[in-house]
Amino acid sequence: MKLSLSALTGAALLLLAGASQAGVVSSTAFVNGLALDGGMLDKSSGSDASRRVGFFSDIYYDNLRGQWWGVSDRGPGGGTLNYETRIQRFTLDVAANGAISNFQVAETVKFTDGGQPLNGLAPAVAGTLGRSFDPEGMVIVPGSGHILVADEYGPSLRLFNRSGEQIRAFTPPANLVPKVAGSNNFNATPPTLTSGREPNRGFEGLAISPDGKFAYAVLQNGTIQDGWTSSARGAFTRIVKFDMATGEAVAQYAYKLDSTGQGRGLSGLVALGNDKFLVIERNNRGIGVGATLASADKNVYEIDLAGAVDVSNVNLPATGNFTGAVTKVAKVIDLDADTLAALGGKSPEKWEGLSIGPQLADGSYLILAGTDNDYSVTQNGSNEQFDVYYRMSDANPDATSIQCPIGTRANCFFTANNTAATLTGAYGLLPGVLHAYTARLTNYVAPVPTPGTLALSALALGVLALRRRRA
Repeated sequence: MKLSLSALTGAALLLLAGASQAGVVSSTAFVNGLALDGGMLDKSSGSDASRRVGFFSDIYYDNLRGQWWGVSDRGPGGGTLNYETRIQRFTLDVAANGAISNFQVAETVKFTDGGQPLNGLAPAVAGTLGRSFDPEGMVIVPGSGHILVADEYGPSLRLFNRSGEQIRAFTPPANLVPKVAGSNNFNATPPTLTSGREPNRGFEGLAISPDGKFAYAVLQNGTIQDGWTSSARGAFTRIVKFDMATGEAVAQYAYKLDSTGQGRGLSGLVALGNDKFLVIERNNRGIGVGATLASADKNVYEIDLAGAVDVSNVNLPATGNFTGAVTKVAKVIDLDADTLAALGGKSPEKWEGLSIGPQLADGSYLILAGTDNDYSVTQNGSNEQFDVYYRMSDANPDATSIQCPIGTRANCFFTANNTAATLTGAYGLLPGVLHAYTARLTNYVAPVPTPGTLALSALALGVLALRRRRA
């Protein structure tokens, strides 16, 4: 059967029109998980320490091209090391039942602006962001295939081509930009910082509407003016809606966290269509570099923006409720409920990546969740960097962890007491973790190709058919 471009376009429009009801996630089930080598290297060049993958500050499945992508953040060192930020395209085998295996890095793309690397170093001049970049969320724009990335330093959104070169920077809302007495300051911490995003609590998750017209970036926690105090953060954070055509923010929505303690915040966002999303809400407990082990609490919620009011010009309350906040529809995944033997049956601290993958043979969808392992690196007060090794069979692996100067296995010492230590085969760098879930998605709207993309798809199908005939 021969399909015209107009017929393909019409089919896409009918798909959008038929998806008028909100998507609903149901029947989620854990399938399996992978513990990925914490020392895994990407496809770039340089020292092993500079090529460590760092894993999943976010994950995105490009259903139009059948590709998986993962972005890591500003690199080891917490903003103190020279690290050229990057994104990884990876491959993954998916069985008929949704089980995953054979994770492989296929391509490494570094981010540049004017040919110069965007760097994980904190801003050199407090009032200027410059090329400082801390990527935490990413999507592939459905029509163009461009890469849109959310950054924590700004917080900012930047659009890149497939080679990683910046095309443009979006305009962040003024109330999110960090300021001291009205002047931009990207390095200050509260209480010196008087407004805007809290340091290391900027844009953490990113989603894009199925038609590619709007992007949605989520702050890990609310702004300083949203109830921050020296003893607690505010109860609400913000989801910011951007117009992809103009690069301007058009709305902000209030999201109420389950609690305000234990470093709780948002760290992932996925569009379901029709103002419905999945979001990761988590605390900072579990297996992680320097993390407290007990009381891990990480959940995936389905949320609905329909009925939420624009709070662009509103300071959110520190406690209590807010009329017109985002609706939490349901908890759909408890990320702590299923654990891996490779982590001693313990929950990882930093669940940050989330994506809806391909549809499976039985009609369900794969949902992939991943962790940020912080490159398994820590630093001391003098900004010296150390690899952190764990023995996962211990009751509290962080308490018995061993540190070695980054990139070496000599001059090591126990984290707990700084006494000399020798690495054995029982110790390893903190792995990255992937969990595979299946779920039923009612009225889910997947990213839809634009006419230009449809034309390319039709051409590709024609070439494929010709090759098959010749064979």
